[in-house]
Amino acid sequence: MSTTKWAVDPTHSEIGFKVKHMMFTNVSGQFTKFTAEAETEGDHFDNAKFSFSGDIDSVNTANADRDSHLLSADFFNAEQFPKITFESTSFDKKNEGEYTLNGNLTLHGETKLVSLDVEFGGIAKDPWGNTKAGLSITGKINRKDFGLSYNAALETGGVLLGEEVKLAIELQFVKQ
Repeated sequence: MSTTKWAVDPTHSEIGFKVKHMMFTNVSGQFTKFTAEAETEGDHFDNAKFSFSGDIDSVNTANADRDSHLLSADFFNAEQFPKITFESTSFDKKNEGEYTLNGNLTLHGETKLVSLDVEFGGIAKDPWGNTKAGLSITGKINRKDFGLSYNAALETGGVLLGEEVKLAIELQFVKQ
């Protein structure tokens, strides 16, 4: 069977995250500039290979001051570490339409193996004849594992920011 290449459709995809703020609510954000590719055997995503690269300076939490702080050395240090990348090591089927995506995530100069849950939405042709595939990806990482340790103590106890980062990723790929 031949290898099929897929490129992300950035206008129909999003890379989102949430972090606990003040121990009782979440702050959401996303990276708005990114690329992703998939490689499959034919149109079958079993054992697919994935790669991703995102621009750190495209982080957007809908608050310019917070975004500037995230780009600083307190957090992402975008000047020294301008990219976030992911390379898959396996894509294993759990059930019909459900997979586990394992791979190396590099963020802030640290590379760690992560495991993400994937819901494969299927393959369809759009109105212009393009073959597309959709995936919903969720998971959690600990920001401290990547050297993102900034925090502040709260007067009432606890800390300003949670360590767990929840990922919510929607990817629509176009067959090349």
